[in-house]
Amino acid sequence: MSHTIQQIAAAIGAETAGDVTIVVDRAAEPASAGPEDLALAMTPNYGEALAQGKARAAILWPGADWRAMGLEAAVFAPRPRRAMAGLTALLDEGQGFAPGIHASAVIDPSAEIGARVSIGPFSVIGAHARIGPDSVIGPQCHVGAQAVLGEGAFLREMVSIGARVRIGARFIAQPGARIGADGFSFVTPEVSGVENVRKTLGDTGDAGAQSWVRIHSLGSVEIGDDVEVGANSTIDNGTIRATVLGNGTKLDNLVHVGHNTRVGHDCLLCGQVGVSGSVEIGNHVVLGGQVGVVDNIFIGDGVIAAGGTKILSNVPAGRVLMGYPAVRMQTHTEIYKAQRRLPRLLRDVAALKKAVFNPGSND
Repeated sequence: MSHTIQQIAAAIGAETAGDVTIVVDRAAEPASAGPEDLALAMTPNYGEALAQGKARAAILWPGADWRAMGLEAAVFAPRPRRAMAGLTALLDEGQGFAPGIHASAVIDPSAEIGARVSIGPFSVIGAHARIGPDSVIGPQCHVGAQAVLGEGAFLREMVSIGARVRIGARFIAQPGARIGADGFSFVTPEVSGVENVRKTLGDTGDAGAQSWVRIHSLGSVEIGDDVEVGANSTIDNGTIRATVLGNGTKLDNLVHVGHNTRVGHDCLLCGQVGVSGSVEIGNHVVLGGQVGVVDNIFIGDGVIAAGGTKILSNVPAGRVLMGYPAVRMQTHTEIYKAQRRLPRLLRDVAALKKAVFNPGSND
């Protein structure tokens, strides 16, 4: 995986200085970088650590004095994380999955396998499934009957795609992702305590104990192009219509998307986000870690919810949320500051009460 400084700069669209013919084998943090490493010192704070390592070349912030840092070459990155995207793509060695179809894979004769597809050991491809060209199906994966994967799909190990799921091009699924499980839908023969609580916000009424009856999932899951689903994340089938993820949307690890939910394009759902059923999420929405979303609401375009936020009602476009229940971030910050002052406030109130009702107690 060796590259010259010039090759790296061309890959990330960056300017260079010094000896661009220097060859590096890997990226490293400044303090631990050796002569064959490219040190990542994209801010002044990281630049100070270069003296602890032995790097000859580094990615630096614009205007950095690379000679004073003892470097022989430099790449300048005005937008560090954007540079990281290009650099890591260039240096990624992949998972080492072998090309071709492994002898232990089980592929239904009616399945359509595109050109240059790799299918790993013990994977199963169901009847009438379609795998697009240049796709990689890792070991121990399952692609269900009539499922469709677009070109360039990449399934890491132990991914399962349910029957009739439809997925666009360049899909990535991390280990253990489960797409197309049945939705969590149950009903009681008579009105239940849960239904009464939803109406009254607290009273279960006279509902008796009952057994739950399963509502089957007749819908599937539809996923657009350039979508990524993290490890051990789950996307449930719709009840009647499909559950939908739009183009460019990314799910982190341990994310759950409930039945019938529709997520727009270019959204980010971070770790442990839980979205209930029948939620409408707009485009460019970001839900931080452990955000929870109640069922049957909408979240408008461009909404950002900070980590741990619990969204219990509709959210208009462009709103920035925080807290439980979710409120505007500025409002939550004020509430938090006031909450921290409560002990002092209670002491002050107690002192005032004593002064008012026992004016002579200190005499």
